[in-house]
Amino acid sequence: MNDTLERLAAALNLDSPERETLRLHFGLACARRVERLLEDEQARHGLDALERYLAGGIDRAALQQAAETAARLANSHPGSHSLDGCGHAAVSASYAAAKALAGQALQAAEYAAYAAVYGEGGYGAAMEREAFAPEFEWQAACLAELAEAMKIG
Repeated sequence: MNDTLERLAAALNLDSPERETLRLHFGLACARRVERLLEDEQARHGLDALERYLAGGIDRAALQQAAETAARLANSHPGSHSLDGCGHAAVSASYAAAKALAGQALQAAEYAAYAAVYGEGGYGAAMEREAFAPEFEWQAACLAELAEAMKIG
């Protein structure tokens, strides 16, 4: 768990309805960071749909459809039957994309961090808390920058 990110999210009231745009931008940033690990082109299209939604190019119904597709892809990804959904980096990246599309930014960040660490160093690295430090630092800085750009907090 990224304690710094959790504290920042609480201070920004990230889970409140009025912070939806910040959540979506942050979730997208986290998922894009591990996009290279996605194995399904449809998952990438989901991130593109989220980006278009944030730019005003598609409506909420289209975003919801993309979110449902992303959730289905993540849940049916080989290895996704493991209890924590992290059979390997691609599974976690798929969950990061699905959570980003669902507006669950902190969950997207968690899956993205796991995917990044697992993708770089494998299972052993993912078992070492310090392996997450660079990703956790990036995530907290990213959320702070996005909030500042949106003049929040």
